[in-house]
Amino acid sequence: MDVKSAMQAIRKGKTAPIYVLYGTEKYQMKQFLDTLKEQMIEPDHQEFAVASYDLTDTPIEAVVEEANTAPFLVPSKLITVRDSNLLSAAKDNSKIEHRIETLLSYIEQPAEYSVIVFVVYADKLDERKKLVKQLKSVGVVLHFSPLGSDDLLQWISHKAQEQQVMLDTSTAELLIRYAGTGLETLAAEIDKLCLYAGRGGTVSSSDIEKLVPRSTEQNVFVMVEELANLRIQNALAIFYELLKQREEPIKIAALITRQFRIMLQVKELMRQNYSQQQIAGQLSLHPYAVKIAGEQARRFSLQQLSSMLHELAELDYRMKSGQIDKVLGIELLFLKLGTGQSA
Repeated sequence: MDVKSAMQAIRKGKTAPIYVLYGTEKYQMKQFLDTLKEQMIEPDHQEFAVASYDLTDTPIEAVVEEANTAPFLVPSKLITVRDSNLLSAAKDNSKIEHRIETLLSYIEQPAEYSVIVFVVYADKLDERKKLVKQLKSVGVVLHFSPLGSDDLLQWISHKAQEQQVMLDTSTAELLIRYAGTGLETLAAEIDKLCLYAGRGGTVSSSDIEKLVPRSTEQNVFVMVEELANLRIQNALAIFYELLKQREEPIKIAALITRQFRIMLQVKELMRQNYSQQQIAGQLSLHPYAVKIAGEQARRFSLQQLSSMLHELAELDYRMKSGQIDKVLGIELLFLKLGTGQSA
């Protein structure tokens, strides 16, 4: 079962006794939990019907005991469990010992009045573990991965439509360039933009430029976009703005290096016919970031990108060793790129 099907079943009143939510998209996990809570629990019942545990400081047998205990004054209860590597392959550094057999026994005969939701912030479950295999056979296991680039754009437009505001694809792309790909941040910015536009209104590019602040990372992302298009004056303007914000030139250079490295990696993997999703998985990047890096990388050859990374490494050494003024070093690099001398 996928996330969409699970949500539809919940809205129809069909809940499973156990859910396992895993992945890196925390915002979507929270939305799923909120929907489950809304459908299961009356607002006035939440004090008695909702329990939360963290396995870093609570043994699993305490969770099982809670699930087996009949609810007080309410018909059912929801138990959320923050997993501490019980289901993933990550090393467990907690000092809590878990009696896994108690959970295995519960899985075979879960209580009718309890729903347990395990929340695992890891991209994969450890398929070698007996517990994982058992949960996959009887529970609803859902993977929450970052939205693909097209899905992300649709998600932004849909969030605006929910508030009766229009936000087209090109404006959504600009919003991503300003706010990044994190759904929680995007949701907050969409709410602000929709409030500004008003019901029946339209969010424009100028609205985003006026209202949405760019983080240092996003400023560097846009700056590299300008460099890729050889709009050197625009790139320098962003660089000077970052300096006004007291950003350290060495940090800016490191972020530029990171983006050029991603461009090189994406270009090489695209040459080997990897898909956007496969590249995102290989490089632990959001699919939209892969899409933009791919577009930027088309403007350079592999040799040019390698040369640029070499020059950035050399610049980093010269700045840190005091051989060149930090600001001047980055200015010269930009100008050199603009004249094509770094190719």
